[in-house]
Order: sequence, then structure tokens, then C-alpha cells
Amino acid sequence: MTMALSIRGLTVRYGAIEAVRGIDLDVPTGQVVALLGANGAGKTSTLRTISGLTRAAQGTITFEDTPITSMDPEKITALGIVQSPEGRQIFRDLTVEENLRAGAFTIKGSKRLKERFAYCFDYFPRLAERRKQLGYTLSGGELQMLAIARALMADPKVLLLDEPSLGLAPMIVRDIFSIILQIKNEGSTVLIVEQNALQTLKIADYGYVLETGRNSIQGLASELIKDTRLVEAYLGSTA
Repeated sequence: MTMALSIRGLTVRYGAIEAVRGIDLDVPTGQVVALLGANGAGKTSTLRTISGLTRAAQGTITFEDTPITSMDPEKITALGIVQSPEGRQIFRDLTVEENLRAGAFTIKGSKRLKERFAYCFDYFPRLAERRKQLGYTLSGGELQMLAIARALMADPKVLLLDEPSLGLAPMIVRDIFSIILQIKNEGSTVLIVEQNALQTLKIADYGYVLETGRNSIQGLASELIKDTRLVEAYLGSTA
């Protein structure tokens, strides 16, 4: 089994606060790995450090055979690691199409760009209908679709998803997770941070639970989802 991402001893600090405390994590190529835990567990800090947006205080991050721990964000993106951030952070004064073009800055050639648009609109036909609308006119669900589609425009080797279901209605949540499952079934590699533990473990291959910045529990998603006490105690959801 080849590893798309390997993290060893990762520590992240914000001043005197240690948000991530020496965690280990592996993301096999072609699998969905869930990073779960309560608020403040260090999940988003881990994603931001993988993306290069936050610097590691200690530890190593390796993408395939390339050390990326101290690499700049744009170089990490160019390698194929792309994040869809928490909070549906899109350019609200740009159209849907302009937002997607911004996500495709690593794509070269008009033919390739056209293929990426077709790929994303196949997953998100609603965005195709709204391609000329400004970002601020979209609903919460449409904004989340746009945030994920913008990441997909870069044709990522590893897709980092941060709380894709946050604040969405249950029907929209089902749609989002259905799309993530389709992406997985195409052979993509995904690391997903989520508080919706049950939905996430249904589509994941493997899961890690963080507790106050440390590795707490890990295992096959198919096994973790059976542990009702685990889900209730650590993942902030009920079974």
C-alpha cells in the first residue's frame, strides 16, 4: 500500500498554545481517511499545516516521496495537495465561473481547463446553472458545492476537506457526502475533517480521532462506526 501522505510527530503551536501535539497519521493513495474529534481537537490546524498555511513547530509531513513540512503553500498546491477550507471561503464578489477559474490556476491550456469545468459541472450541475451568478447570491449548500468544486478544478492528487457539512440542511449534507463518495470511487485520495462522524465513517476507509491535539483512537472506519460509545463520547454525535 502506497502512502499519499505520511505525518510523523507533528506539533503545531500558536504562541504558547499547542494545538497539535505530536500526532502520526497516514493517508493511503486512493482512500478516504477521516480526521475526527471535538472542537479544538487540532483537526483544522493539521489540515492547515499540510497545506503550508501554518508552519509546523516539530515533526515531518511527506507527500509521496517529497518532504513538504517547510514548503510554501503555492508549491504544495502545485504538487497536487488542494484544500477546500472550512466556512465555504469563496470570492463572494466573483461569479461562480470566476471562482472556479481561480481554483484552476495550476491548470495549463484551454483544452485542459475546459475538461476541468466539464468534470466539476458533472458533479455539481447546479453550479453550471449558476455559473454567471455572483458568489454572494448563492445559498449555503451552493457555496459549499462551489468551495469543493473550486478545489477539484486543480485536479488534486490529495483533496483536503474541512467540515464540508458544517451548517447545512440534512438533505444538502446527504448530497455532499454522496459526491465525496463518488470522488472516492474514482480512485481519488481524500483527507476529510468532520464533526458529522457517522456520515463520514460511512464513506471513509480509515479514521483517526484526535483529542486535545493528540492521537486518541484509530482504526478501520467499518470498525469505528460500530462503537456506539466511541461515537457518542469522542465524536460529538449520537448513534
